[in-house]
Amino acid sequence: MSLTLLHTADWQLGKQFAQVPGDPGAALRLRRLDTVKAIAELARERRVDAVLVAGDVFEDNAVSDETLRRTMHVLDPFKGPWVLLPGNHDAGLTQSAWSRLRRLAVVPANVILADRPEPIVLCGGRLVVLPAPLRRRHEVGDLTEWYDTLRSDAGVLRVGLAHGAVTNRLPETAEAHNPIADTRVETANLDYLALGDWHGTLEVANRTWYAGTPEPDRFKANEPGNVLLVTLRESGAPPQVERILVGYYRWIQLTFDVMDDQALAVLDGRLAALGESERTLVRLKLTGTVDLATKQQLDERLDGWRARLHFLEVDDTALLARTGLDDLAALIAELGATGFVRDAIETLVGIEGDAGHPDQADAGRALQILYREHKRLSKKGP
Repeated sequence: MSLTLLHTADWQLGKQFAQVPGDPGAALRLRRLDTVKAIAELARERRVDAVLVAGDVFEDNAVSDETLRRTMHVLDPFKGPWVLLPGNHDAGLTQSAWSRLRRLAVVPANVILADRPEPIVLCGGRLVVLPAPLRRRHEVGDLTEWYDTLRSDAGVLRVGLAHGAVTNRLPETAEAHNPIADTRVETANLDYLALGDWHGTLEVANRTWYAGTPEPDRFKANEPGNVLLVTLRESGAPPQVERILVGYYRWIQLTFDVMDDQALAVLDGRLAALGESERTLVRLKLTGTVDLATKQQLDERLDGWRARLHFLEVDDTALLARTGLDDLAALIAELGATGFVRDAIETLVGIEGDAGHPDQADAGRALQILYREHKRLSKKGP
């Protein structure tokens, strides 16, 4: 008879999202608890035998008591066993989120704090979970080595639960701390190795999966937002793994080249095509060269999108706004600039057009500010 597990990791509850200021960041922080509750409801609906959380349940060990209590509360829809593993963000130190949970006495009977490297027997003895909790943020050795020494009765399903970097398998950008051998499934005779730390969903080795964070938290296209439904049919048989999308927010990166005002409508279309704008965070990199009038229109449109999207981050350092002759003539005429003011504007234009001048960028920004403020004030009228 098969067993079904829900594998998840990297909740990082209590994450502050300093890069997303104000109410949008606060909403992201609160949503993480809602996503965990959705995982609990999914576990109940699918009638899984256990939920395994492979580390980084909390953003750090200093999360508030309120966050600890709320976490235990949102687990309530699923009455089966939860196995929660300390990761590098919430390592099982002597004084930690885990010790505080015990002291607060808020841990339900069906929630197992796997902060000791000891086998956890579930499902009437048909399943043994082997946790490798981190006792500090960075470990030099492989904490899953002890799996190899534990023997199980015939027919018992063996599942490893760990948090770290699988050697020789992750991209070079991955952290090298907390190593896990890429042959651990074979040496420990595991039916499945449930991992956390890499925030995207990834089958990294034989029977070895990262679930990824269930609620995306950064602009990185590595398939976050999932949990894994793992079906184990019998000892030694390949696991059946199903990705289930549970993430609410979408973090999207776009690069767009602006050459003239006609491109602005195309940009509007690209952003509108994303759909569900209130659930979408966008990092927009702009390139190209435009005149001041087009730059003004672009800024106004982006202000409109900031009100529609959950969050919009714009990088326009590669977008050049040049003061053309038409811009210069219009600015001088509209300002009625004469004498010193006219000379100052023409000097700024000259510096902006000199690629070797050390103040070129500052001159360009000054002209953009002057143009934008003039347009803003002229709209107000006398």
